[in-house]
Amino acid sequence: MGKNYVFLRSYVNLKEILTDHELASLGDAYVNFAYSLALSNQNRKPSGAKVKGSLLAEALKRAGLREHLPARMTRHHMADAAEALIVHAWLTGTMTLDETVSILVKTRETAEALCSLLSTAKNRIKIS
Repeated sequence: MGKNYVFLRSYVNLKEILTDHELASLGDAYVNFAYSLALSNQNRKPSGAKVKGSLLAEALKRAGLREHLPARMTRHHMADAAEALIVHAWLTGTMTLDETVSILVKTRETAEALCSLLSTAKNRIKIS
C-alpha cells in the first residue's frame, strides 16, 4: 500500500475522488510531470509539457468514468476529475510513477494513453 499522506482523506466511492478539487489541483502537477517524463523518454531528451484539459476530458469519457460525475460538468471539471483519480492512484500506492509513465509511453495517441491510464486506475481502486 502507499505512504500515509496526512492530507489524503478516506473516500467512500469513486465519485468522491473524482469531485475532490483539492486532489485535482495536486493531480494537475502530477499528470503534467508524468506526461513530461513520458515525452522525454519518447523523444530521448528532457522536455516539459502540459496535458490539455480537452484530452483529459475525452479520456475520462472513453474510460467510462463520466457516469460517476454529476450531470452538468464542464470539460474543465472533467479534466480535474481525471487528474484527481490519477494522483489518487499514485498517492495510495495503487500505481507507481513508473507504471504511469509506462502506460503513457505505450501509445502515441495521448487521449488513448490517458484513457488506458484512467481505466487501470479505476480497475485497481477498491471502492465502488
